[in-house]
Amino acid sequence: MKLLAKIALAACLAAPAAQAANNLPIVMVHGFLGFGPDSLQGTGFLYWGGFNDVAGHLRTSQRQVHVAAVGPVSSNWDRAVELFYQIKGGCADCGARRTATSAWAGKIQKPAGKCWAADPNNNPNNYPVALYPQWDAQHPIHLVSHSQGGQTIRTLIQLLENGPPNGSEGDGALYTGGKTGWVKSASTIATPHNGTTLRDVIVDFVPKVSELAGKIVEVAGLGGSTSAIYKFRLEQFGLAQGPAESIGDFIARTKGAPFWNLANHDAAQWDLGPDGAAELNNWVKTSPNVYYYSIGSRATEQGSFCCNNTDRVIAPFQSGSYQYARNDMMFFLRNTAGEWVVPAILQPGMGSYRQTAAGRVPTDATWYPNDGVVNTVSMRAPAGQPNRNYDGSSVKGSWNYLGYYNQHDHFDVIGWDTSSSSTYAIYDNLASILYGL
Repeated sequence: MKLLAKIALAACLAAPAAQAANNLPIVMVHGFLGFGPDSLQGTGFLYWGGFNDVAGHLRTSQRQVHVAAVGPVSSNWDRAVELFYQIKGGCADCGARRTATSAWAGKIQKPAGKCWAADPNNNPNNYPVALYPQWDAQHPIHLVSHSQGGQTIRTLIQLLENGPPNGSEGDGALYTGGKTGWVKSASTIATPHNGTTLRDVIVDFVPKVSELAGKIVEVAGLGGSTSAIYKFRLEQFGLAQGPAESIGDFIARTKGAPFWNLANHDAAQWDLGPDGAAELNNWVKTSPNVYYYSIGSRATEQGSFCCNNTDRVIAPFQSGSYQYARNDMMFFLRNTAGEWVVPAILQPGMGSYRQTAAGRVPTDATWYPNDGVVNTVSMRAPAGQPNRNYDGSSVKGSWNYLGYYNQHDHFDVIGWDTSSSSTYAIYDNLASILYGL
């Protein structure tokens, strides 16, 4: 039985819903291998809540809550582009310069199938309707994210306010910069701000992606990698998935494509590692105009006994030995979360992995605790950027860290293996802060 995450005293000090200072829309952004409400249809299984509905729980007649769906394995740049047009309306534009200099020549600047209609009454192509077309500085939003979604929303804010970092990307609406005030707050849950060592402990990355995607679908009750409902959304690389093509068949057909090459820096497999995250953090900065919040999670223990009996902790780690996956961690995460992936050949897992090679981002014992996917120490804030412990007051332009949920794995914090009451409590606590701004 997982510990119910209690409301921190600081969160209790936030304005209650009846006295909300704002009713701005929330847009929820999924993580790596995630999916939107248009996927896994017929199962009743949602990314945000599992068989419960977090977005529906937060939504009221006065408050809009939207759920986005972006590329599950795409780079944060591509995901941010898709997110912008999905909210505002229009067709995704990956950037003239970026597509011309992509690691894979031939990337499509404006891929088919990634358009959204700003006006449902003027939609001759029957595009999906944009989530919030009136979005601008006078109509800002709250962004709430999980896992890689946190890197994605940070990238979006950087592009909104400052435009692209390396020169012109053409005349796309996202690349003009100057869109200050469009985002009121950005919240991240179990986000690898500084990367995750899971990327390093997985040796066969492409087969593992197929396996993990299949396990996610299996949890939803759709039979794993034979499902044709789950989509990778890689049209910008010319890798369109057939309507009846299963996860396994798609990976088998495309595994030789340059997109999957580990040297490709235009993909999630690069952005999610510590080296890729450091590269992202070099140009994606914390905006002085936005309220930032971060929440962590942890589902490993030191040795055979839990090193900490509290359910929500802000104190720094004092880990002196390897970490092991808890028995109640999601079944397909346990193999890589603990001390060894394959004990017989001493291949380290996240609970014992250190990176000391020259020229790479170093990791040490503080990285051992994790939630099965992301190292807990990486969830607080991007390295070197302003951060603080949340104390009931919010500081703009700094990461306000709300602590981490102990005995919660990477999917517990989005409600896949917990009760609705404990899941909803996480988002009610956060919403009370956001609506009090």
